[in-house]
Amino acid sequence: MPDHYLRMPGLNGLELQEALRSQGNHTPVVLITAYLNPKDRTRALDNGAVGVLSKPFDEGSLNKCLIAATTASTQAVKRFITLASTTSMQDCGLLGHLVPLFRAASGIDVQVVAVGTGRALAMGAYGDADALLVHDPAGEHKFIVEDFGIDRRDVIYNDFVIIGPSSDLAGIRGLKNARLALSKIAGTAALFASRGDDSGTNRMELRLWKAAGITPDPRGGWYRGVGQGMGATLSIASEINAYTLTDRATWLNFKNKQGLEILSEVDPALFNPYGSILINPANRPNAKFGDAKIWHEWLTTTPGLNAILSYRINGEEPFLRRAPEHDLDEAIE
Repeated sequence: MPDHYLRMPGLNGLELQEALRSQGNHTPVVLITAYLNPKDRTRALDNGAVGVLSKPFDEGSLNKCLIAATTASTQAVKRFITLASTTSMQDCGLLGHLVPLFRAASGIDVQVVAVGTGRALAMGAYGDADALLVHDPAGEHKFIVEDFGIDRRDVIYNDFVIIGPSSDLAGIRGLKNARLALSKIAGTAALFASRGDDSGTNRMELRLWKAAGITPDPRGGWYRGVGQGMGATLSIASEINAYTLTDRATWLNFKNKQGLEILSEVDPALFNPYGSILINPANRPNAKFGDAKIWHEWLTTTPGLNAILSYRINGEEPFLRRAPEHDLDEAIE
């Protein structure tokens, strides 16, 4: 056998390509095979191959692949994906921690569009993003069922908390029942700042009000829909001395607490899982599916999860590894 051939027992070319990718090696690859089938071709291209050749092939086809590989190598620094993410992931500082680590490992940048989960899902449906990082299991489930996204994966979780002024007009301090806490807030007409932006937090808040048998009326004066992200909503709550619902991580990272504090927490109903979703390439031909998949794999496997768990806010660990499946199922129901 010629000495320039390399045989790897138990590892074919596709598997080698995937092994290299999993280790953060994104050298442009041209796959050459004598036994090409459409499934393997798609698999190779989805994993970032710049070309797939089936023997026999002509010199022109090989040159075209080599030019593509050279171009991909020189333009690697320009690679990026668009991630539509909940604002809490940005407001708590986690994405600022993760994106540089991923860029260093992959050569791919992540351009984050931080919006409420509802808007992020809409961006995905319209093909304006390559991947999503959101926190509304029911909305995510619907998004997948309607074929806008594929391969939804659990990433991490934490919880929501109800914060409010230390004077606590509604008397909810120490309650571990979010529905009862909201009932007391409504019963005393204490000021409540709602995000009002169809975010994952806003959707959770509305479900809690519904479970408490209450429909807040913005015309009543005490319930204020602010239409802002989490950080901005917390700022408004601190200015007007209002109660609000927030994810724990954003609260930990919030600098302008003034007289606000956590008053109600540790209710299982406040469970807050985050999911990563790839946009269905069948609905967005121009999606950067290969690079988005690299992000998705990194985020939901050991390298990304270790990066998440290494993140601290004032010495505290704001996230836990992956959400228990039974809790996600209950949230979807």
